[in-house]
Amino acid sequence: MKTVHSILAAAVLISLGMALFNAIISAKREEKFKKGDRTIGLIALILTHIQFIVGLITYYISPWYKSMRNVGMAKAMKDAELRLMSVEHPLTMIIAIVLVTIGWSRHKKLTQDKAKFKSFAIFYGIALLLILSRIPWAQW
Repeated sequence: MKTVHSILAAAVLISLGMALFNAIISAKREEKFKKGDRTIGLIALILTHIQFIVGLITYYISPWYKSMRNVGMAKAMKDAELRLMSVEHPLTMIIAIVLVTIGWSRHKKLTQDKAKFKSFAIFYGIALLLILSRIPWAQW
């Protein structure tokens, strides 16, 4: 399951990066918001939600979760690696997924093309930064 989670994480990073890059470039060029732009954003949304489900399964079967339960939350918070894997990573990823979802929902309500691109750029961009900040690179 960990391998699936890692491979899917790469797909999420690529799709969010593509959506962000596309949104920034298209907004600067003042392009029309096309079906392809929507598709790029939708793929990123879908992959982040699938990753969330895979991540939840991985979390509850991981040794990190078992360690946290065994030592208790107070001791887990004092151990940097255990805290990252059992608290910081999951919480930050949930926040990132919420931001992607907000960016997607918000773009659907907007009528101006530039505003749609801006919604993707802001929300998907912040989500991508959060994800990159809490990926356990040593475990990957």
